[in-house]
Amino acid sequence: MTFEAILPELKAGKKAVRTGWEGTELFVVLQAATTYAGDPLNPYFLIKTVDEAYSVWSPTDCDILATDWQLVA
Repeated sequence: MTFEAILPELKAGKKAVRTGWEGTELFVVLQAATTYAGDPLNPYFLIKTVDEAYSVWSPTDCDILATDWQLVA
């Protein structure tokens, strides 16, 4: 799938990964808007890896142009 095709799925709360990733990346999720100390936080992407907790993730140009995205159960 393309990033354009996977984005609505991420917005719906699903998990996605690129099959071309060679490493410990398990999946990417979109964290919905929330608040911190009473101030709004915009939505942001998180990535889950095998050896770390969740980290903030920003797609690269390669990620956006890739066609190897797939949903994760």
